[in-house]
Amino acid sequence: MIKTVKTGAIAAVMGLMSSAAFAEELHLYNWTDYTSPELLEKFEAETGIKVVVDTYDSNETLLAKLQTGATGYDVVFPSQHFVEIMVKEDLLQKIDIKGMSNYANVVEKFQNPPWDPTQEYSVPWHWGSASVQYRSDLYDGKVESLKEFFEPSDQVNGRLQVFKSADEVFTLASLYLDVPFCTEDPQDAKRILELLKGQKESVLLYSSESMTDRLANGEVVMASAWNGDTMKGRLDANENIVYAFPKEGVVGWFDSIVVPKGASNVEAAKKFLNFMMAPENIAINANFARYATAITGAEDHFEADMVGAPELATPTVPVVFAEACSDKGQKLIEKVWTQLLK
Repeated sequence: MIKTVKTGAIAAVMGLMSSAAFAEELHLYNWTDYTSPELLEKFEAETGIKVVVDTYDSNETLLAKLQTGATGYDVVFPSQHFVEIMVKEDLLQKIDIKGMSNYANVVEKFQNPPWDPTQEYSVPWHWGSASVQYRSDLYDGKVESLKEFFEPSDQVNGRLQVFKSADEVFTLASLYLDVPFCTEDPQDAKRILELLKGQKESVLLYSSESMTDRLANGEVVMASAWNGDTMKGRLDANENIVYAFPKEGVVGWFDSIVVPKGASNVEAAKKFLNFMMAPENIAINANFARYATAITGAEDHFEADMVGAPELATPTVPVVFAEACSDKGQKLIEKVWTQLLK
């Protein structure tokens, strides 16, 4: 006999099945377009833990969120100097990372990093650099100097996109002007502000999202960039998108996985941290986000187009890693940024 079941009853049954399948939830707060759906599916299948992802566009946004108190997030992904800030502000949970079964996979030179010297807070995620990307078929230059970005030609006027992140724009400007990162000298900050005000006349928008999309469709011809994001744009959207290694250098960054205080599911967070130190797992995300890893053996699982990619090549120019600033230095950065955007 064929029985008929009402749609509402089916939905109720499916809801119960879904709840039973995922007895727990893990809430991630990560950068936009930085988490592989395939990776999450694998973690869910292996652990039975449902993963929910929210996104942000800058370290400052993440820090401000954590400073408000309990956020409901179990895992977040700050850059190296912001890990240091968060530790100082007592925003992160200590975790027995070295006792995890996959910790031995962390590349030795990335163990006990300067921002987490006892490796009690952070697990490696990805690392790379920040610089400039451009459309080689729409721009006559090659961005051999940051002058082409900060003092753009008429060809770029009105078609330039710049990170909406005080930290990243200030550090790149510091490289160009040969000013120390985190300078405490008001005269240095004044020089940077004057430079950015001059650049502003050519800026279409300040945004840390959809840079490669706008390059691909020709809305902009030059933009701030992370190397992996540029690689995704070149491979997936437009072969004429180029990542530049200007003579002044690029800004290095190293993103980590940490557990904020107030996390609602610390045990699930620990499982995720250990999961991500397995080479086959971090490689899934590397193939999605197009960034390097600090996990031994991950390269063995890279897709062919990751090997020898120009965006991931070791540059012949300086790579200067951003650092945590003193209160005085940070206030200067914030002052410059506020005056620029007003």
